[in-house]
Amino acid sequence: MKRIVIALGGNALQQGSILATSESQLKVIKETSEYLADLIEKDYEIIITHGNGPQVGRILIQNEYSKNITPAMPIDVCGAMSQGMIGYHIQQSLKNELVKRKKTLSVLSLVTQVIVDKNDECFKRPTKPIGPFYSKEEAGKLEKNNGYVMVEDSGRGYRRVVASPKPVKIVELEAIKSLIESNHIVITVGGGGIPVVEEDGIFKGVPAVIDKDLASEKLAEDIDADILVMLTAVDKVAVNYGKIDQKNLDRMTVAEAENYIQQGQFPEGSMLPKVEAAVKFASGKEGRVSIVASLKKAKEAIEGHDGTIITK
Repeated sequence: MKRIVIALGGNALQQGSILATSESQLKVIKETSEYLADLIEKDYEIIITHGNGPQVGRILIQNEYSKNITPAMPIDVCGAMSQGMIGYHIQQSLKNELVKRKKTLSVLSLVTQVIVDKNDECFKRPTKPIGPFYSKEEAGKLEKNNGYVMVEDSGRGYRRVVASPKPVKIVELEAIKSLIESNHIVITVGGGGIPVVEEDGIFKGVPAVIDKDLASEKLAEDIDADILVMLTAVDKVAVNYGKIDQKNLDRMTVAEAENYIQQGQFPEGSMLPKVEAAVKFASGKEGRVSIVASLKKAKEAIEGHDGTIITK
């Protein structure tokens, strides 16, 4: 049985064209759960991770607008809120789908902390997009009035960016391993995990959002997974993205991927961390495979018929 870490991107959790209510998010996740259940029926052992960029951004907006009524929570706490909310939706939807298919597996989400380096350079240079998209004019007002750092995101508009330190260690790793070995389907390191620093064995949250693909890669290594699958809005990784000579890639070796990275082919906070995570995982133990694909093509990609497959 192949062990697969599946990292769900934002499109698997929320549709950008629909009002971001709890009900609409749950509807999208119900559809996502059907694809996940298909993989379980194929006898793949799956461990689920997910992003939280849009959701944690909206929680922070709610904080901002209600701060005169109730105290605002720091970013790490907002990350924990999003982790619990999204994890709840996934575990409920996937369990319901498995019940329909007469599968008795249990599904649970684990609030997960991830240690980062307090001296990580990213704290000086934020790159992680969170929250909704804004026009250039709206972004300028937010920078001026709120002190946000706003950047253009892949031609889709402007978004707020925050620090995104690299994951160093998953605090609850042994619990995750134990749950997997007991045949539970685990949802973990949601939103990249809650970022914490460790000093003398004591943990403390820090204001950041860890990239979920890099955290998923760390998890995949630590639990000795066979495949790391990162599901996103596009079917394949592309070079010269958005240009007349765009080329979609069926396969990449680690060396080819590293060359494309050096060329600056992949934008920060978007495709770059996916390719970096893919390279790191595929570079490790012999036989490991990384895949970047769309949600609807996940099964085909795992079987080698779609997506972009990255190998050593």
